[in-house]
Amino acid sequence: MKILSPFGPRIAIIKIPFNIIKKINNEVENIIKDKKKLKNNDYSNKLVGQVEQEIELKNKFIKKNLKSFISKSINQYIKKTINKKPKKIRIKNLWVVRQFKNDYNPIHFHSGDISGVGYLKIPNNLTQGNKKIKTNGTIDFIHGSKSFLNNSIFNHKPKVGDLILFPNHLMHTAYPFKSDGERRSFSFNLEVDKKLSNIFHE
Repeated sequence: MKILSPFGPRIAIIKIPFNIIKKINNEVENIIKDKKKLKNNDYSNKLVGQVEQEIELKNKFIKKNLKSFISKSINQYIKKTINKKPKKIRIKNLWVVRQFKNDYNPIHFHSGDISGVGYLKIPNNLTQGNKKIKTNGTIDFIHGSKSFLNNSIFNHKPKVGDLILFPNHLMHTAYPFKSDGERRSFSFNLEVDKKLSNIFHE
C-alpha cells in the first residue's frame, strides 16, 4: 500500500488481486446479458455520473467476493494514516461504472466515512486526444485552493488493478476521454465505528 498526502486528506493506492478483478468483470457481464437483472441492478438514478451505465452489486456478491479484501485494505489504510484499528467496517453500497467516449463524472463527494474507486478495464490510448488536454480519462481529487507551495489538485491516470481509498468528503471528478472502448470501475462507500470517525469525541 502506498499512502499519498498531496494535500490535507490522505489517499491510499493499492493493487487489486487479478482474481477479484475477474470475478467483478464476470458478474458485470452476467448482469448486462440479463435484461431483468440489469433493470434490478440499475443504479444510475442514485448517482451524479453522466455515463453509459451504473450497476449496483448486491450484498451477497460483495460478502462472498469483496468484503474480505476491502476490509483488509481499510484496516491498513487507517493503521498507516492514524495508527488505529476500526472495530467496525460496514460497506454501505458498491456499484460499477461503465464509462465510454465523452462520458464523465462531474465534481462530487460521497456518503459514509471512507470511499474507494477500483479500475477493472481501461481503453487503449485512454489519454489520447488534444495534446493541450492532459486529463483525458483521468481522475482529479480536489482539496482547498491553490497557493504558494500548496497543491490543491491531485491527478491520477488509472491503470487496471488500481484501487484508490480516500475520505468520503474529498471532492473528485472523472474526466471524459476520446478513445474507443470502455473504462470500467467500481466505487463504494463504507462506515467505520463512530468513535473512530468522529474527530470531536472526547
